[in-house]
Amino acid sequence: MAEITLVKAVNDALVTEMERDPSVCVLGEDVGRGGGVFRATEGLLGRFGPGRVIDTPLNEVGIVGMAIGMAMNGLRPVAEIEFVDFIYPAFDQIVSELAKIRYRSAGQFTAPVVVRAPSGGGIKGGHYHSQSPEAYFIHTAGLVVAMPSTPADAKGLLSSAIRGEDPVIFLEPKALYRTVKGEVPEGEYLVPFGVGRIVRPGSDVTLVAWGGMVPVAEKAAADAASEGVDVEIIDPRTLWPLDIAMIEASVKRTGRAVVLHEAPRTCGFGAEISALIQERCFLHLKAPVARVTGFDTPFPFALETSYLPDPERTLRAIRASMAF
Repeated sequence: MAEITLVKAVNDALVTEMERDPSVCVLGEDVGRGGGVFRATEGLLGRFGPGRVIDTPLNEVGIVGMAIGMAMNGLRPVAEIEFVDFIYPAFDQIVSELAKIRYRSAGQFTAPVVVRAPSGGGIKGGHYHSQSPEAYFIHTAGLVVAMPSTPADAKGLLSSAIRGEDPVIFLEPKALYRTVKGEVPEGEYLVPFGVGRIVRPGSDVTLVAWGGMVPVAEKAAADAASEGVDVEIIDPRTLWPLDIAMIEASVKRTGRAVVLHEAPRTCGFGAEISALIQERCFLHLKAPVARVTGFDTPFPFALETSYLPDPERTLRAIRASMAF
């Protein structure tokens, strides 16, 4: 296995799936000659040609709309949105059309569209390049929502997304693109949807985190360990379908839960996970479920480090849960 970055793992998945299946194609702004704004599609144009690697105008609604038409005619398009903040012009196409194709046709049509988008903060992108809108899409029936935190999961989840029959919103934590490296299997490699990952086993507190917050959780858990607190970290990997069984089993063992995400607090996905834990684990809880999140404000530029949850904020929540 090679040790590569997360963005390289995304590229590796695209190469592997395009070589395996000639119906797989890539489209988006600057994905061809430019290789994408983060170079995730670098080299694909020369390898597969302009018929399968399509540079589009700056038109997100057109990108997703075209991908839907391609999918309904036998192709497997992977549409890139340069930053997830720019996905909103395509929101109607995603939630009103793409998410409902299989349902409204009683399964006569599939919708194998993958919409890739760099997500989250951590690169000083300000409020137009740093949002975390995963909850919008989790709320929409018919969509799969995935967010890897390791290079291996990036490759395995993206390959599963491309091969599936359901539309997938594939959110890539841009802050981790080149800051994390890991071993990634060469050749074909799949990570199934709906199966979480235990990042770190523990017995005292369950800490649920995804995407760019997983390294934050790991640092907070290490700090907690120095205080004698054993934290179990769970990365759902696919936010929907959610591996609630893994979270439930963990919380029933530890009796405490903290949910960590960088999206705003109100109606963030942490609220849904907290409700699911309360419904399933109420008699096992030793403390209220805690949330460590971004704030209910636009994502700031100058105060980015104050907005983003950090290990210290996370550690305070762990301490409060233990002291309850």
